[in-house]
Amino acid sequence: MLWTIAMVLLILWILGFFVMHVGGGLIHLLLVIAVIVVIYRLVTGRPVV
Repeated sequence: MLWTIAMVLLILWILGFFVMHVGGGLIHLLLVIAVIVVIYRLVTGRPVV
């Protein structure tokens, strides 16, 4: 589930970066949060799925 969210956020970030600059800051913020959560779960040893 977390990988799916991370991939969706990555796709939205790419679209926001290249296609539309409105709301790009929000997408960047969500992407950073998703990366932090994935790293935290990897460090704590919990499965990311």
